[in-house]
Amino acid sequence: MSKPFTSEEKKYNKWIIALSILIPVAVAALFKIKLSDLGFDIKPLSFLPPIYATINGLTALVLLVAVWAIKNKNRALHERLMKFAILLSVLFLLMYIAYHMTSDSTKFGGEGAIRYVYLFILLTHIVLSIVVIPFVLITYVRAITSNFERHKKIAKITFPLWLYVAITGVVVYIMISPYYV
Repeated sequence: MSKPFTSEEKKYNKWIIALSILIPVAVAALFKIKLSDLGFDIKPLSFLPPIYATINGLTALVLLVAVWAIKNKNRALHERLMKFAILLSVLFLLMYIAYHMTSDSTKFGGEGAIRYVYLFILLTHIVLSIVVIPFVLITYVRAITSNFERHKKIAKITFPLWLYVAITGVVVYIMISPYYV
């Protein structure tokens, strides 16, 4: 039987809700703001997409190794890897925002069926990147509050969502990279 919410776990709920709303709203808002429109003389950070795509790929690898670690009962390694995966996701987010605040969006130039494949991958990537935020935060809180039964239950949902977002981030980059100017 799983432990109910602990009072320690409950105190994080407001933060989880706030961040789960604030992060996507901030990304959407900042995506529309260009620093040059605000009077800043900043060159486009056009070198960032391959870096943050690499970070997405590294995140996917870290997630896989973290699952391997916990399945092999190496909780300390699992914990360090999961914290690293969260750090990588934060770095990705900061670079993604910085790029879009200094550069125009790149349009996918493919035509025909490949365009629909790209749009499907992009749409699912975007939607699940929003959906995964509360899952990651709840999973993390359950671990740090030692509610491991409930942590394990939600981690079975969080892991494939997060892995999909990380991998499709790389796929989207690979598919759109020929169209960067």
